[in-house]
Amino acid sequence: MSKHSDNEALAFAVQRWLGVPEDGWGGVQTMAAFLERTGQGFSGQITERVALELISHEAIVREAYKDSVGVWTWGVGVTSRSGHSVERYKDNPQSIQRCLEVYLWLCRTKYGPEVMAAFAGRALTEAQFAAALSFHYNTGAIGTASWVKAFLAGEIRIARDKFMEWREPASIIERRAKERGLFFDGIWTGDGKATVYEVSKPSYTPKWSSARKVDVTAELRAALAAQ
Repeated sequence: MSKHSDNEALAFAVQRWLGVPEDGWGGVQTMAAFLERTGQGFSGQITERVALELISHEAIVREAYKDSVGVWTWGVGVTSRSGHSVERYKDNPQSIQRCLEVYLWLCRTKYGPEVMAAFAGRALTEAQFAAALSFHYNTGAIGTASWVKAFLAGEIRIARDKFMEWREPASIIERRAKERGLFFDGIWTGDGKATVYEVSKPSYTPKWSSARKVDVTAELRAALAAQ
């Protein structure tokens, strides 16, 4: 038997022991199950890679604006309901680093812990945590989503299908597919860039024509260091 065949046979034996699909040594299901068995699951830390993945799906608006239903919003989709008052940023643009500092604070104190609570008792890989965090930051529904319940029940195929039920508006479908690919297949797509918008006045709505892609890696590293 070749070395390659030996490795394959060992991988399949380990996967049978773990009770997961045969998805290779680096497969997300295999890695998550192994981490769970060995008590080495991802801690829920907001790492640079996790933060950059999520920000690639979001936008940054450096001063306060009104969203589609008239709620004052700022930075990376932050509203005053978060506990951070955003009205102070009306006509008061902040640096990208400051926007990212508040974004990281929210991920660390609210969204990240809620994701970990939703998967309590189940080890996650960094990729799975990042995908679930992105989903929750966008929907706020990690605690009720049926795909999470299916995943926790071991119904992986059903969970994959149900993940894509969160597809409205149509513009969100590409993001949802990337989140699903990250959670179930470990495919990272973040490139360190975020879309930055200016604000139209006197309407105080995003100026869609001003969209520009900005590499925010340096600012994110500075924000992480400032924590």
